[in-house]
Amino acid sequence: MERGLSRSVLAASIAALVAAHALAAAPTDATNPAPSILQRFLALNDPSPTSYRALRHLEARNDKYDMSAWMDVWTEIDETGFRYRIVAEEGSESIRARVFRETLETERRMWANASDAGSVTPANYIFDDRGALADGLAALTIKARRKDVLLVDGAIFVRPGDGELLKMEGDLAKLPSFWTRRVRIVRHFQRFAGVRMPVSLDAVANLRFFGQSTFRAVYEYETVNAERVGTPQLRAAIR
Repeated sequence: MERGLSRSVLAASIAALVAAHALAAAPTDATNPAPSILQRFLALNDPSPTSYRALRHLEARNDKYDMSAWMDVWTEIDETGFRYRIVAEEGSESIRARVFRETLETERRMWANASDAGSVTPANYIFDDRGALADGLAALTIKARRKDVLLVDGAIFVRPGDGELLKMEGDLAKLPSFWTRRVRIVRHFQRFAGVRMPVSLDAVANLRFFGQSTFRAVYEYETVNAERVGTPQLRAAIR
C-alpha cells in the first residue's frame, strides 16, 4: 500500500516540478491582435536560464496514512545538464526514495531532452483576459491545447502594467497516472538576473484509495546565469 501511495505522489510531483521550469513566453502574432494585457505578457523579453544554482526544500505528506518527509537539496543546471546533491532529509524513507529522489532523477533526464512542450505560449495554450483583480493583478485564463502532464488548465496572474507573470494556478491538463483523480497546483515566480524563475510550487493530489496528498517545493537561488542573486540557507522541516 505504501509503495502504491509513493508512486502516486511521485507521478504528480514529477509532472508539477518539471512543468514549473517550462515558462518561456513568445512574441504575439501581429495578425491576430490580443487584449492589451495578454499582448504585454506575450511581448515580454523572457530568456531561458543558461545556468543556475539553487537550494530546494521539498516536502510531501499524506494524512490518511500519516506519512511525511522533507529534503533539502542543492540543484544546478548548466551546459552539461541538471545535477543535484542532497544535504539534509528526514521522514518517511519511502517518500524520500520513491518521491523525492525519483523526481530529481526524472527531472535530470527531462532536462537532457529539453523542449518548449510546457511553455506558456499560444502554441500550447488558449488565452482569455479575465480583467483586473482586487489585489491589483490581472488574470488570464489558460486552456491547454492538448492533454499533457506539462500543461495546466487554469489561470495565470500578471502585473497589468507590464504583463509580468507572478503566479499560475490550475489543474494538470492530463492526469499523470491511473491512481490520480486530480492534481491542483499553485506556482509563484520571480525574476533573478533578468530571468523569470519559479520560487515555490504547491501541489495537492487526490488519489484513488489513498485520499489527499500534498507536495511543496521552495527554491532559493544562489546564482542565475552566473550572476550572484542570493545566499540560500538550509531550512528546517515545516511542521
